[in-house]
Amino acid sequence: MEDMKKTVDLTPRPEYPRPDFVREDWMNLNGTWAFAFDDENVGLSEGWQMPGEPLDGQIVVPFAYQTKLSGIGPTDAIHPVIWYKRTFVLPENMREKRILLRFGAVDYACSVYVNGHKAGDHVGGYIPFAFEISGLLEEGENEICLRVEDEPDVTQPRGKQYWQKGLMGCWYTPVSGIWQTVYLEAVGETWMKSIHITPDIDRREARVEISLNRTPVAACEAKLEVSYEGQPVQTLCVSLRERITTIPVNMNVRVSPELDGMLTWSPSNPCLYDLKVTLTEGAVKEDCVSTYFGMRKVEVKEGRVYLNNCPIYQRLILDQGYWPDSLITPPSDEAIRKDIQLTLDFGYNGARKHQKVEDPRYYYWADKMGLLVWGEVPSAYLFCDEEIRNVADTLQGFIDRDFNHPSIICWVPLNESWGVREIYTDARQQAMGRMLYHMTKAMDGTRLCSANDGWEQTTTDICALHDYADKKEIIDAHFASREEVETHACDWRPCYAQSEQPRGTEAFMVTEYGGIAFTNIGLQGKLENMETWGYHDKVTDEEAFFQRFEGVTKGVQEIPYCQGFCYTQLTDVMQEVNGLVTPDRKPKMDVERVRKINTAR
Repeated sequence: MEDMKKTVDLTPRPEYPRPDFVREDWMNLNGTWAFAFDDENVGLSEGWQMPGEPLDGQIVVPFAYQTKLSGIGPTDAIHPVIWYKRTFVLPENMREKRILLRFGAVDYACSVYVNGHKAGDHVGGYIPFAFEISGLLEEGENEICLRVEDEPDVTQPRGKQYWQKGLMGCWYTPVSGIWQTVYLEAVGETWMKSIHITPDIDRREARVEISLNRTPVAACEAKLEVSYEGQPVQTLCVSLRERITTIPVNMNVRVSPELDGMLTWSPSNPCLYDLKVTLTEGAVKEDCVSTYFGMRKVEVKEGRVYLNNCPIYQRLILDQGYWPDSLITPPSDEAIRKDIQLTLDFGYNGARKHQKVEDPRYYYWADKMGLLVWGEVPSAYLFCDEEIRNVADTLQGFIDRDFNHPSIICWVPLNESWGVREIYTDARQQAMGRMLYHMTKAMDGTRLCSANDGWEQTTTDICALHDYADKKEIIDAHFASREEVETHACDWRPCYAQSEQPRGTEAFMVTEYGGIAFTNIGLQGKLENMETWGYHDKVTDEEAFFQRFEGVTKGVQEIPYCQGFCYTQLTDVMQEVNGLVTPDRKPKMDVERVRKINTAR
């Protein structure tokens, strides 16, 4: 019946894009935008950025044109220059305020125009950016225009995005343009750029660093309200006189008569504190942001990883975050939750998000559901000054955006010497590895760093080795002696770079292994007639899978000095069919049986 029909929200990804940095007054700009390819690169000279200049197509934001959900793909066609346009009317509650235009991610370089005037430029395909556009807005309808460049360039951090047409090895269809949510926020004259919360469980305090857009010009006060599950914990009022201020918050208070004064975050007990920061200047409310944090500590001591001062054995799975119809953009918030739940159901306590700065809501749900996460920078593939700068910028933006997520316990700047192929002997490439490690520790001293995950380590917290042996006895032989592994070349690649010596404190982990593919499961659509791959021979049935899976997993679990593992991988991705589940997230085998093997140690 007509009166029983439910209203359907036609805006894709309608949820607030950053649950760790929430403002009440905002507007989601996802949905249908005007769109055009500019293969001849004539858009600027012809004035496409000007209001009223039409674009000849449409696209559904935030999905890249290569995807089915965009309304254009699927396609692997390369279009180095693309354009977007849409109009909007500012909601009543956001008028008479400063307006921020925010982009979750645009791959790769873009210029943004509002009503024909340039708002700014941005370079970097995985990190967020924003422009304050108040001075460019008009009464009534306004127009946003983007010109995006995404060349098949291997100096830019690409991750698993192939730089040519087609598919190759374990590289997949690339994405171009907008691939995360676009939105507006309303703020005052003085507003908060970031809130970084550093937990210190030993001191039983959290340090809150507030960064403003400018140095306060008048008496500026920040009201900090800490709560737990709706119960007040502590309220502080602090005068802000500088653009960046650090405020210690004492967590040694009782949440309730029944609870201890400080609750720590862990996978088994993912306790989260809420923090609301209200900024006033004089008698005027300038800004208000809600965020959250977890009280947790991660460190490496004498070859072991500790979480909250207790040893932890990590059972990770490699997760590339691709979906058949949307590539690297999660199709929905529920799809993110499903992937995390699958990870937990299979008996893993963590995920290594491989070659991707993930949608912020993935880390939010990992925080809420209790999953450890390794954050990995997408690789570039040509060593040069430009690559160094691009990778470093992406790493900095990644840490800045996701600093508050307690689920993230390790940063991975480099993977398997990608982009630094001569790091074993080349002093410059070794210097880049050390630079990224020390940059990571300078920006975030609370987490671990696996500097070149896989082999040929420079300075690192994790001695991470990848080994795709298909039999337990081979694993046993490879890892019989830690000293032999670290000081001599292994069967595949050396463990450390030539000039590097183990410090003796690193935790050893096998951070890729397995990769078992089926002969007859996981193929979809156009891939059915192409060659697919996993590691070694494909297995023919479930029992054959378990025979190999149990053998290699036990082999890794029995390495006496090993502090954890990472199995390859959670899902099939295009031609790579070595996932535990198909691209549409259907398990290929008995989930509980996998769980029992993973948790045997």
